[in-house]
Amino acid sequence: MKNKIYFNLTLVIMPVLVLLVACSSNDAPVPDTRGVYLLIDTSGTYTQELEQARRVINFTLSNLSPGDSFAVARVDTGSFSEKDIVTKTTFDARPSVSNEQKRVFQANINTFLKEVKSSSHTDITGGILQAIEYLDETGAGHKTILVFSDLKEELREGYVRSEIPLALSGYSVVALNVTKLRSDNVDPREYLGRLDDWKQRVETGGGRWRVVNNLERLESLLEI
Repeated sequence: MKNKIYFNLTLVIMPVLVLLVACSSNDAPVPDTRGVYLLIDTSGTYTQELEQARRVINFTLSNLSPGDSFAVARVDTGSFSEKDIVTKTTFDARPSVSNEQKRVFQANINTFLKEVKSSSHTDITGGILQAIEYLDETGAGHKTILVFSDLKEELREGYVRSEIPLALSGYSVVALNVTKLRSDNVDPREYLGRLDDWKQRVETGGGRWRVVNNLERLESLLEI
């Protein structure tokens, strides 16, 4: 009789425990930290726009807090590689250390902008895939990918990108300084089509998509 009672109690209690564990897992608070990954297009004439990228970087540095992570990477011929990360850091809780990290970050960016060479191709998809890998590893609760580019992807023969899904659930992707190409002036549908294609890819992957072309108004850049 006792065994029967214990067995019945187990049947009642176990589902409740499973439900409680599931609820506690689903209700776990999102970490209040931010991860930002900035992709900088280094192809063709877009290198003329790189000084504008410095403004974005300085703004981002000034608005990140202890525990937040920041990385800047180039978009070149094959961007799905850690070698394309120019500089990266997670900011320390100690203000003196955090300030030094930001100083070193800016110094690395200054060196990069002085020495950067134009690339022959533009692997934006590979850069986004590398960004996802980096930001997932940081464990940041709020993840943002900034894409400083004209958004025209030109891949070297043999590179496969279109069939690879972008897992962007919980991500915000912001296109910055999307300049118009000469061909866009001839046919504006090319420019609008690029924006729409990337919007669809990001949203299909579960991410949020925004375009910020006015770099005089960056206050909404890191909106959560």
